[in-house]
Amino acid sequence: MRTLPTRGEPPEDHDAITADGIPDWDGVRMFLEVVRHGSLRSAADRMSVSFGALRRRIVRLEEQLKTPLITRHINGVRLTPEGQRIFDAGCRMETAAFDLVRARDAATPDVSGEVKIAVTEGTGTFWLAPRLVELQRTYPKLLVNLKCLMSPADVSSLEADVAVQLIRPNSPDLKVVRLGFLHTMPFAAQSYITTYGTPTNFEELKRQRFVLHVADQTQAKAIIAQYAPDQPWIGTVALQTNVASAHLWAVSKGAGIGWLPTYTHFIGGRVVPIEFGPRFCFEIWLTYHPDVARIARVRRVIDWVRESFDAQKFPWFGKQFIHPRDLPKVYRGEPLINMFEGFAHADSEIDQAFGRSNR
Repeated sequence: MRTLPTRGEPPEDHDAITADGIPDWDGVRMFLEVVRHGSLRSAADRMSVSFGALRRRIVRLEEQLKTPLITRHINGVRLTPEGQRIFDAGCRMETAAFDLVRARDAATPDVSGEVKIAVTEGTGTFWLAPRLVELQRTYPKLLVNLKCLMSPADVSSLEADVAVQLIRPNSPDLKVVRLGFLHTMPFAAQSYITTYGTPTNFEELKRQRFVLHVADQTQAKAIIAQYAPDQPWIGTVALQTNVASAHLWAVSKGAGIGWLPTYTHFIGGRVVPIEFGPRFCFEIWLTYHPDVARIARVRRVIDWVRESFDAQKFPWFGKQFIHPRDLPKVYRGEPLINMFEGFAHADSEIDQAFGRSNR
């Protein structure tokens, strides 16, 4: 049983101890987050709590344990020797708690309940989200919590049950599967090409305007640094954003040349490929803890994710680069634009350019 909040304190500031003197798990969990993020402010932002409330919880935890756990410095916090021992013990507590949750969930045989999927924002918005309808119609008691993040999710701590990302995790405790490959190349709107022309060589490319998706799992800045190192950022880059949807909209509206997946026009993107310019290939990784695969609902979602990136059905996820104009020749499925019905529509000129009909 937890003690009552001290009179006059907000509920989130109450003492982080239980009636029997054992530190409350919430207080320990907050301490672990502070250590992992390197500062009180970063941990507070991560957990969506106020800086003051978090600081008071750590102070009260130290008072209960009768030892200082961290020292604050200009560049963050550092563990005391006692704090390191408490941190190690807290990590063991956390692992045991996660094992308990996974064991509980594994006892549920049907496909029902919540599954958390962490995925890069572009892939989540423009590929997995539209396809979720078919999964949820089959399993109406399944709740999918889709977290679109450009920083890798911490699957070990149950931040997500399943993660789809462009950076290969290196944790030995996780199951890591390569789903496929994401091929990108420069695209632009027809309105941009009409105004600025199509680059046909390196010097012409350097004089173009660019729209960049700048995030942890992209190579946007490398494009300018490697291919135009002497170009000033201002005047060369028209827009940079950490959101893939804003990036696609900016390119589609003619703000500049941007690097997009080769299948972009296939899902209704009103852009055309630029033949000259660097192309990039990212490996797509599926990550999950082996224990969650024994949970029926998570196992089904894992299978569905793998099906969603099957290169036999969706050849643009294969190892070999396929030019956008050749995709209609190798794809035999239903028109992907149907997934975005009511949100986007096909452009007749671009359809004709790629030999695509409005079926």
